[in-house]
Amino acid sequence: MTLEEAQKKVDQWITTTGVRYFSELTNMAILTEEVGEVARLMARKYGDQSFKKGEDNAELADEMADVLWVLICLANQTGVDLTKALEKNFEKKSQRDSQRHRDNPKLR
Repeated sequence: MTLEEAQKKVDQWITTTGVRYFSELTNMAILTEEVGEVARLMARKYGDQSFKKGEDNAELADEMADVLWVLICLANQTGVDLTKALEKNFEKKSQRDSQRHRDNPKLR
């Protein structure tokens, strides 16, 4: 699925099954919550924290999909074409960082 298709599919689901979009501020808060869930899982799966009893069944892919879902909602609500935005971001990073990471002694 392309980003464009994802944006259309989320919009279709929201306007049929979900009734309507939450406000942009509500979705921003939800995005923060979802990113926190990814962080919590990462800290336990790859970091030094341990899972509490019964919480080790969370799936990283599902949590990341939740983040992507809310980000797509925000893009739809604010008129952002994620395909164009990502292409522009690649250009920016390619120009700005063309030598930066190669010259970073910390990455050797």
